[in-house]
Amino acid sequence: MLNKLRLLTPGPTPLPEEVRLAMARDMVHHRKAGFKAVLAEVQEGLKALFGTAQPVLPLTCSGTGAMDAAVSGLFSPGEKVLVVEAGKFGQRFTQIARRRGLLVAAQPLPWGQAADPAMVRYALEADKDIVGVLMQASETSTGVLHPVREVATVTKSHGALLVVDGISAVGVSPLPMDEWGVDCLLTGSQKGLMLPPGLAFLALSEKAWERAAKAAPGSFYFDLAGELANLKKHQTLFTPAVSLIAGLQESLRLFKAEGLEAVYRKQWALTLGCRAGARALGLDLFAPKHFAWGLTSVALPEGVDGVRLVQVAAEKYGVVMAGGQDQLKGRIVRVGHMGHVDFGDLLAGLHAFNRSFAICGGFSACDDYLERAMAAYEEALEQGYPAL
Repeated sequence: MLNKLRLLTPGPTPLPEEVRLAMARDMVHHRKAGFKAVLAEVQEGLKALFGTAQPVLPLTCSGTGAMDAAVSGLFSPGEKVLVVEAGKFGQRFTQIARRRGLLVAAQPLPWGQAADPAMVRYALEADKDIVGVLMQASETSTGVLHPVREVATVTKSHGALLVVDGISAVGVSPLPMDEWGVDCLLTGSQKGLMLPPGLAFLALSEKAWERAAKAAPGSFYFDLAGELANLKKHQTLFTPAVSLIAGLQESLRLFKAEGLEAVYRKQWALTLGCRAGARALGLDLFAPKHFAWGLTSVALPEGVDGVRLVQVAAEKYGVVMAGGQDQLKGRIVRVGHMGHVDFGDLLAGLHAFNRSFAICGGFSACDDYLERAMAAYEEALEQGYPAL
């Protein structure tokens, strides 16, 4: 009998039954009253998830589309932005900014290292022409969690806009937009929100909306002012992914029923459980200090090929994990545990990891790694998560 497929990647993530059933409903017209009512409910749920009183624009695109929309909608060609480059997706912000015609002051960091607010402050003080800072909350390529709250304090004092890619952070770890002073927060549907790929979401602060009104026209499709005007009528500017919005309605209802505090507590517990299991196997964690809550990057010893390990885990044990990207290809394995993942999925993933590790030439004499993982999970669940 084939193994049950367990999706433990950094996205897409598993779908709750309620979400799957909602997306299977009959199609409705996106300009009629029924869909408008759905979009109105969804808007309130998104505001709660983002921690903002501002509108949250739903966009039919991937998370990269929302990154593009933020850059093209907030900044004009010739303006200068600072990009924190600490992984593949930090580099993507640089690529998008340059395509828009912006001047980029890149702040490259070694992969696995978190942003340093002091370095951001120094860069802003040294160059008064910088009007925006672009960064990730959770750098999915490395498993690093950046200190967004501290960086926001810096950008507020300087006057620059802070644009945060929360694609693998929103719905996974605390990121209250208004409280922290984030000017633009964006995310995608296929990670913490427990939906298939195809939707992205973007919210702007009052200061960011003022800047957007002055920015030179950029993208025809990603027209933020047009989206806002239509959202006020409970519509979207262009044809939305209607079935995904129906799934989003159910996903947001699940968040509301469980409560964000409980969601964050579970995500934190899964993270500590996974890290404890990996350490019990004698493996190093790629992000030892500033680590994301939704995925764990495990460094592999010399002689163990991460590409093969991921393949073995999927084919032999039915557990789908992700390998490293670019220079980390073959060197790390990224175990996703965000969204609709529970401790049973995590334990199955650790078991598959360990068995595949041995098949690929690794060695661990630890027999109680699952017990250690579960103990760490239960302790974290009881004690709660730390403040960010």
